[in-house]
Amino acid sequence: MEQSFICRTLDDLQGIAEKMLELFPKDRIFAFEGSMGAGKTTFIKVLCKNLEVMNEVVSPTFAIINEYHSNKVGPIYHFDFYRINKIEEVMDIGYEDYLYSGNYCLMEWPEKIEKLLPENIVYVTIQNLDDRSRSIHVKKK
Repeated sequence: MEQSFICRTLDDLQGIAEKMLELFPKDRIFAFEGSMGAGKTTFIKVLCKNLEVMNEVVSPTFAIINEYHSNKVGPIYHFDFYRINKIEEVMDIGYEDYLYSGNYCLMEWPEKIEKLLPENIVYVTIQNLDDRSRSIHVKKK
C-alpha cells in the first residue's frame, strides 16, 4: 500500500496523520525519512496527538529514545538515530525489546540502522517543496 500527500499547513498535516493511521491500522513501526528540517519531528508530534499522547513530544536527538504514554494505545517509542555512529549503540539500548513489543515505534533517521530494521514497516518520506510545503509519501515495504 502506498499514498502520497501534499502538506501546506499544520491543518493539512493533521488530516494526513489521520489518513495514515486509517491506511495502516495494524502497523506499529513507522520509519520517517527526510533531510534535516524536513518536518519529521513535527509530523511525529501531530501523529502522537492523534494517538492521544499525554506527554510533551520532543525530538530524542540526544537521548536516542523517548517514551510517551497514551491511554488510547499504551506506550509509544520515538527514536532519533541521527547521532548513532555504530550499530552496536542501538543494540546496547535493547532496540529489539522496543521494535518487537507490539507498541508504536516512530523512528527518525532509520537509514542509520537499516540492517536492524524488521520487514513490513511503514516508511514515511518527507520532502521539502518550498519553505512551507512538503510532499509526504507513505509506503509499506
